[in-house]
Amino acid sequence: MPAQLHTFRYGPDGPAQVLALHGLTGHGRRWEDLANNHLPEVTVLAPDLIGHGRSSWIAPWSLDANVEALAALLEPEGEPVVVVAHSFGCAVALHLAHQRPDLVRGLLLLDPAVGIDGNWLAGIAEAMLSSPDYPDPAEAREEKAGGSWADVDPALLDADMDEHLITLPNGRYGWRLYVPAMVSYWSELARRPVFPRAGTPTILVRALRTDPPYVTAELVDGLTNRLGDDFRLVDLDCLHMVAQARPAETAALVRDLLER
Repeated sequence: MPAQLHTFRYGPDGPAQVLALHGLTGHGRRWEDLANNHLPEVTVLAPDLIGHGRSSWIAPWSLDANVEALAALLEPEGEPVVVVAHSFGCAVALHLAHQRPDLVRGLLLLDPAVGIDGNWLAGIAEAMLSSPDYPDPAEAREEKAGGSWADVDPALLDADMDEHLITLPNGRYGWRLYVPAMVSYWSELARRPVFPRAGTPTILVRALRTDPPYVTAELVDGLTNRLGDDFRLVDLDCLHMVAQARPAETAALVRDLLER
């Protein structure tokens, strides 16, 4: 039986038009500003992926398990959706489009972390295991504000902290997630990319200030070869949190896919 996903729903009543997938260590409510303030006319589903937020933390923690859970979420909606995804969420989105093309009408991939070098990922996983929490909320906020959230409105960072930072049983602070699942997911990002079926409109946004970059030539070339004129590469001058740093541009790209 597929895992149960805690899901935020935004916009008007009716079948979902957009499925929004957060990145690794994120949560579904991270899409609230984009949905409410930039796409208010669009019905958006934004789940916490497995091991994240308020969704199931029970194994398996894999791209395939998330695809199964998302398919169960989408099937009752009755219509295929545009999938807007960020980072790790893009790997999930590509596997969803590859395995269940009947559920996906288009893809918006925001700075995807797909097919990443395994040595780099091992270092990230090791760092998470060695330092999984914080002594106080100020240090947690400083880590984000000085990193990939540096170009995001501070009010959005505050809202993210309110949703996602919790007091742990040891009295320290950490994100609302299951660390063993995160370590498994870092490994999943080393998997070779899969691609949607031909004819699937797909836009890949490359955040030019992500350093080192996540977007690989293998992914861009693979999408170009598979999709031809149905694929577009867009470069934005921002850090990794594209939807939060550039919400107006992100919303315009979502509407572009919805109008096709």
